[in-house]
Amino acid sequence: MGSVVALVDAGPLYAYIDADDAHHDDCLSILARHRGPLAVPILVVAEVAYLVGTRLGSEAEVRFLGDLAESFTTVPVEDDDWLRIAELVHRYRNLPLGTVDASIVATSERLGVVTLITLDRRHFGVVRPAHAPMFELLP
Repeated sequence: MGSVVALVDAGPLYAYIDADDAHHDDCLSILARHRGPLAVPILVVAEVAYLVGTRLGSEAEVRFLGDLAESFTTVPVEDDDWLRIAELVHRYRNLPLGTVDASIVATSERLGVVTLITLDRRHFGVVRPAHAPMFELLP
């Protein structure tokens, strides 16, 4: 995997697929023009595939998977990430920060990435990663 410059959360991935989503144009634009490798943690892939499949149908899900293969890098959860994910879910339990969002934080820490493409300012505006004072949130 090349040097990842940003991690992508579920919200922008869903929004760019769903033309009726209020954030569709912004998310399509940022994903299309952002320079450098964009990575999607594997738990985010599962979340988006489920949402797209159940809300927009299997054809949209197939298009998402094709786009994923062509335009993004996927990042697995490493064995050592699970304890960090558990720690984050516990620490931010009052948000609550779920497993998928915690996996984004753990992945960002492991890869040294501070830029997140997300619509979730509620969570990622509060969470403080171990490797930086805060995340840079786009769009």
